[in-house]
Amino acid sequence: MKFQFDDGGRAAAGYKGSAGDCATRAIAVATGKQYQEVYDAINRIGATERTGARKRGVSNARTGVYKSSVRKYMDSIGWKWTPTMSIGSGCRVHLRSEELPAGRIVLSLSKHYATVIDGVLHDNHDSSRNGTRCVYGYWSEA
Repeated sequence: MKFQFDDGGRAAAGYKGSAGDCATRAIAVATGKQYQEVYDAINRIGATERTGARKRGVSNARTGVYKSSVRKYMDSIGWKWTPTMSIGSGCRVHLRSEELPAGRIVLSLSKHYATVIDGVLHDNHDSSRNGTRCVYGYWSEA
């Protein structure tokens, strides 16, 4: 899969250094929204979350976002979820251009989110693991 470095507008928004902001970057790249706009929206969602026995903190656009928060945000902008894996099914879709649909999609990977636009991976590093990384599902424009 071809790789294109893309920080989603993070540097242009004035942020420096490394962060666990893959969900924010991936959403900004795929939707074309400003990084800061997505960052603020995710933090607003995180402010309404509760903690629990298995959920120690709340979503934060800089340090990590729970799947439920990504789902809330993507649903709010009208994107559609397509699961590619179920419990016990094993990996059926890998991070390869021939196994993914055309268009703009936000991929849910193990502990990571990334964007693929027409078969090109847009991220701040090559997260494909040479085409072996499993895709749990993806968000696409409805």
